[in-house]
Amino acid sequence: MYPLPKEDKQVSPYFVFYLIHSMQVGVGILGFERIIAQSARQNAWIAVIIAGIIMIGLVFLSYRILNRGKNDIVAIHHDVFGKWIGGMFSLYFILYYAILVLVILRTYEEVIQVWVFPDVGAWVFLLIILLIAYYYVIGGFRVVTGISFLGVIYGLPLLLVMYFPLKNGHLGNLLPLFDVTFRELYEATKGMTLNFLGFEVLFMFYPFIKKATKSEKWAYFAVIFSTFIYLVTLLVTFVYFSQEQLKTTIWATLSLWKIVDLTIIERFEYVGICIWFFVILPNICIGLWCASRGMHRLFSIRQKTSLRFICLLVLLSALFFRDRQLVDTLNDIVSQIGLYTIYFYIPFLYVVQMIMKRWKKT
Repeated sequence: MYPLPKEDKQVSPYFVFYLIHSMQVGVGILGFERIIAQSARQNAWIAVIIAGIIMIGLVFLSYRILNRGKNDIVAIHHDVFGKWIGGMFSLYFILYYAILVLVILRTYEEVIQVWVFPDVGAWVFLLIILLIAYYYVIGGFRVVTGISFLGVIYGLPLLLVMYFPLKNGHLGNLLPLFDVTFRELYEATKGMTLNFLGFEVLFMFYPFIKKATKSEKWAYFAVIFSTFIYLVTLLVTFVYFSQEQLKTTIWATLSLWKIVDLTIIERFEYVGICIWFFVILPNICIGLWCASRGMHRLFSIRQKTSLRFICLLVLLSALFFRDRQLVDTLNDIVSQIGLYTIYFYIPFLYVVQMIMKRWKKT
């Protein structure tokens, strides 16, 4: 019922590193510091490490599920729960991928509108970004993978600009160390959930990886590298801003880019936002591909048709969130949905699949 893709449509195992890392480091890194600092203050860096370790554990469970099922999440749901119940769970994942695209698209559009083009209507940027993403997604999974690879490469030079705030920072802002309660760490770790969401796309593109079982180590490397990027960004932010300043700084990473002093560039944050588009674009492309692929598998309709429908749905939904409060609400809701999906549903599916496999053998 659910055939595997041909080898000429698959990619090498090491590309899993770029696909997962692209999804995990996106628009959230531009302002995540203030959110987790509200709970754990200067010790929020501990929550980043804890969240990274938890993600590695969840990737481990995900590979156990996929290696048993030897197919994508739609086929696994059909295998474990049957046609109708499995179809409902698969539909949930399709909507989940679509809503991730919505959050990324709407949040990045807000950054462009607030920082660069305040007088241009939101629909202009939303439409342009979706059209560009649509153009790449119809090219197939290999094209989407190529965009993910380039997104990682283009984003790496921005790490170098951390030198400027670091040389003007104060290490004393990180003190006192370990002055945090378990409850505060829990809240800060939960606050990192939205930033680490994205590795779940593995459930859809797994069959498109050649010798997929050998790609597991690359998925771990991706999570470790994402954790490293978040940790470095957070520490530099904490060294430069005091906790009181951070409370009123919505886009802390963007504010760090403002202090970059280059002779040939006066406003580096504009350059940073433009470069970051190539980091955001893979997020949107992968999410759209996964959602449209899921619809193609579940409802047996052409992927191009499902892609057009999802793009239209995302565009109309994004126009509904007109101000900062609504965008914040959207981020909070998706963070909660993502938390339950990765912390509860993935372990649940792992246990149920294991029981069903043993039951069928006996």
